[in-house]
Amino acid sequence: MSAPAPATTATEETDAAGFTADWRRWHRQRLQGLSAPHGFLAITDLHWLTSDPTRYDGIPGQWWVTHDWLFVDLGTDESLFLNGMPVSGVQRLGSIAERDGFNLGHGETIIEVAKRGGKYILRPRNPQNPLLQEFNGVPAYTPDPRWRIAGAYRRFDQPRTTLVGAAVEGIERVYESPGEVVFELDGETHTLTAFNGHTEGTLNILFTDATSGKTTYAANRSLVVDVPGEDGIVVLDFNWAVNLPCAFTDLATCPLPPAENRLAVAIEAGEKTPFERSVD
Repeated sequence: MSAPAPATTATEETDAAGFTADWRRWHRQRLQGLSAPHGFLAITDLHWLTSDPTRYDGIPGQWWVTHDWLFVDLGTDESLFLNGMPVSGVQRLGSIAERDGFNLGHGETIIEVAKRGGKYILRPRNPQNPLLQEFNGVPAYTPDPRWRIAGAYRRFDQPRTTLVGAAVEGIERVYESPGEVVFELDGETHTLTAFNGHTEGTLNILFTDATSGKTTYAANRSLVVDVPGEDGIVVLDFNWAVNLPCAFTDLATCPLPPAENRLAVAIEAGEKTPFERSVD
């Protein structure tokens, strides 16, 4: 006769309910962000600038880059808004740092000007874009505390330069990794290279796993973790793993995980393949 299953205490049930409620609040906020009128779901095109003055459909002016300086020549009947002020004629818009950029206004369209992989890009974002208008949420695994895993953060003596690929061909990115995270799952030890997060006090981990290309997006997912205190302990809550923009649109230039972040284990937590990419 088999032993009875351990009883679940009221405290454990309360903790699980609170965990699920927190995740659902976070997920609602995540969907609100994805639904923003000028978010990446609003991107309608991706243009790579060259040294030749060129016009692009739906964007005023001729655009070119000379000695890493960006220029636009707006005709007599053309204008854009920069920092809320109209500009016209020939504009020297400056030099942009890698992974940096700014926005220009053109009616209800926002034109993102940025640099990716050392190349300048224009990405118009229009709230009427069908991808945004038809957005119907993101499928995700049911939140499970099992996927909230403690790990050890090992800070490097010096940040390590890491070359990563991108979701578009011909682009490579150089990231500085401040350290790595070591954790155990199902009796095996795994190590993930971490990068500095977009928000101060956070780390960003790009990864794939055995679910990638099956139930989750093939190219990458991303997990944000808090920088650890003096004890070096970090919490990897894979329930909060999210898709990058390239999971939704081919007009994104997302980085790919470094080789060591391609896990052989299945992480059955976090966001799944977007509906837009699902194959019946």
